[in-house]
Amino acid sequence: HMAKFGAYYINSTFYHDVHPAGSKLLIALSEVLAGFDGSFTFPSGQQYPEGVNYTFMRVFNASFGVTLAPLAYFTLLNIGCSPNAALLGGLLVCVDNALCTISRFILLDAMLLCFTAMSALSFSGLYKHRSQPFTRVWWVWLFATGVSLGLVASSKWVGFFSVGLVGLYTVWELYDIFGQSRTRIRSYALHWVARIVALIVVPLAIYMLCFRIHFGLLYKSGPGNAVMDSLFQAGLQGTGLANQPLDIAYGSIVTLKSAVPGVGLLHSHADTYPDGSKQQQVTGYTHTDQNNNWVVEKMHGQTRGNTSETLEFVRNGDIVRLLHAGTNRNLHSHAVAAIQSKRDFEVSGYGLDSEYPDSNDHWRIEVVEELSRRNTESRLRTLSTRFRLHHTRQNCVLRATGKSLPSWAWNQAEIVCDRRGRLDTNTIWNIENHINPLLPPASADDLKSPFLRNFVQLNMAMARTNNALTPDPDKFDPLTSSPLDWPLMRLGLRLCSWDPAQVKYWLIGNPVVWWSSSLAVVLGSLQLIFYAVRRQRGYHDFASLNHWEQHLGVSWILLGGWAMHYLPFFLFSRVCYFHHYLPSLYFAAMYTAYLIEWNMPRAQPVLVGLAIAAILNFLFFAPFTFGFDYPAEELANRKWLSSWNVY
Repeated sequence: HMAKFGAYYINSTFYHDVHPAGSKLLIALSEVLAGFDGSFTFPSGQQYPEGVNYTFMRVFNASFGVTLAPLAYFTLLNIGCSPNAALLGGLLVCVDNALCTISRFILLDAMLLCFTAMSALSFSGLYKHRSQPFTRVWWVWLFATGVSLGLVASSKWVGFFSVGLVGLYTVWELYDIFGQSRTRIRSYALHWVARIVALIVVPLAIYMLCFRIHFGLLYKSGPGNAVMDSLFQAGLQGTGLANQPLDIAYGSIVTLKSAVPGVGLLHSHADTYPDGSKQQQVTGYTHTDQNNNWVVEKMHGQTRGNTSETLEFVRNGDIVRLLHAGTNRNLHSHAVAAIQSKRDFEVSGYGLDSEYPDSNDHWRIEVVEELSRRNTESRLRTLSTRFRLHHTRQNCVLRATGKSLPSWAWNQAEIVCDRRGRLDTNTIWNIENHINPLLPPASADDLKSPFLRNFVQLNMAMARTNNALTPDPDKFDPLTSSPLDWPLMRLGLRLCSWDPAQVKYWLIGNPVVWWSSSLAVVLGSLQLIFYAVRRQRGYHDFASLNHWEQHLGVSWILLGGWAMHYLPFFLFSRVCYFHHYLPSLYFAAMYTAYLIEWNMPRAQPVLVGLAIAAILNFLFFAPFTFGFDYPAEELANRKWLSSWNVY
């Protein structure tokens, strides 16, 4: 339930989700306008408390769905359809049960569909005035397209399909303008500048602005902390990471965090490896534990100061020893193969401080990135310094492999010494916790994480989460579906519990809208191929070249919009759901009205007949849209396909 994200914004609690911030900020706005205080987190299946005005929230969300029909109507007018055909296109969108149902819930899809429709309208307006570049109306449609693309991309990442649709057309258009003999260099350069600013800079600025607001509102520690690095977390209230010394000195007690998500902190415990050296295990551990603490010591044979006057700071290039605080063992590596990653060396805990001095306990600090300011002495710093630990004797680098060790290591992360010395995320570490009573706490200015870095980091975390949403081959999930199921509406989607006594909603489309639009997509594609082949063979089926080019342009907007929002799902390994087809359906419904009129100039009886059939079907399937509180078996006459899970 997406309403919980609004509660996070109201409570200023940092969270992580697979989707961008734009639509969730709008959900938060609806909750603020509804007077919601953020005390309820919308757990699935629970009754809403008295003070939660969920009716207003749902109306706010539905208002975005309401715009779809008029936006479709004006889009079809822009591309040259008659008012009757445009009215049919808007009607098909209006009476589709799936589009209506999805808009009635507090989800992101109504906003995604609204901004997709805005992008299509703006794009069609830009196409309509393509022969009037640099006029006032052309500039308006150009920047309206850019704003719409920024909004749709900020709603869900599938919104970038609209960006791709406009982007590919823009490339073709610039190529076409370049081939026109009347085009002057100055004018052509302005075409490029205008499109770069309006269609790249503006959408990117809107997308980034949503994240700027996102970070500004979420300033308290929350469930999303772990996807961000230590420096970002230090800026969140409640983490306690900011109230610690900045510069690392010899004798400091520290924890070392891997840059690899899910590895956590460098860890050791009294358990030993079952094979190899059989020395003390060194792993990565994601939870707070005393066994994550290490003391930064000098090389064997060297002593450190123990007062504020004799204190020495650790600098880039220093050779250090890391002494495990809990067991008094040194971080150690040697020419023994790691138990799982055989190409690399084992990392272990060895010795008792300096009782058994061994040069295999020595590691060189190699700073990769320094994020704090005013570090002229190249000191190793808490949170802000990203560094590697290079083993001086074996010439390898401390590395988190990303693998988990077996149960004998409590399934903790594997840590090795990489013999190839690769510079990548797996070999980068930072100091997360720092204890040294001889040093003052850091200032807030030294622990600020730059916005651009936070922006990139969070988007990469979103990508990792998205890529992890893969179907389990050993588990049947009745909610998922395949892209092949969508055009024929082979499956629906239960949106809530199917208990006979509860109100139930089933996400299913209007069969007239879905099946007629799928037929239009197939026939329209075949027709385009047919005419293209005939044209290549020298046949001219159109009164003028402009008529053919107009048909191609409209087909790119509508048929291309369907394809751009549908076909990429065949390339995804992530789980797919019925509602992923809804943006494609929007374009297909408009294409149906356009194609009927284009093939049959006197198509009014067909338009009226399809409209009546669509309205009747909407009413027939209305119980699924507006909810029913009786056994689903009573709707058996609406189970038109055996694959529909009505009951």
